Amino acid sequence: MTVGLDHIILNVNDTKKSLTFYVDVLGFENGGERAPFSIVRVSPDFTIQLAPWGTKGGEHIAFAASKGEYDAVLRRIKEARIPYGDKFDAVGNMRTDGEELCAQGVGRGFYVFDPNEHLLEFRHYEG
Repeated sequence: MTVGLDHIILNVNDTKKSLTFYVDVLGFENGGERAPFSIVRVSPDFTIQLAPWGTKGGEHIAFAASKGEYDAVLRRIKEARIPYGDKFDAVGNMRTDGEELCAQGVGRGFYVFDPNEHLLEFRHYEG
């Protein structure tokens, strides 16, 4: 069976702050408003619908990127002085390229929290 992920609804505490983070820091596209959601286009086939309903955080979203895109996201995170880490339980150790077995095999990556304390993972796969 081949099934793709189309979109997710992600509860946030501050839609404007969250949209700024996902667009300006992570580099995703502002997909506009579709009440009550603010849309973040991650790829041609996947969006995040930011929902203004509040959250305690705790969701985990993992992104796979090319090495160039991974490096660009990491550069913007560093420029924004946002803590990151090489393991899910080590955000703030300011290390990258932690290896883990994920959906596409073993990839190198890092973790960061969004403004709502959702844990985001960025991974790239070599060869």
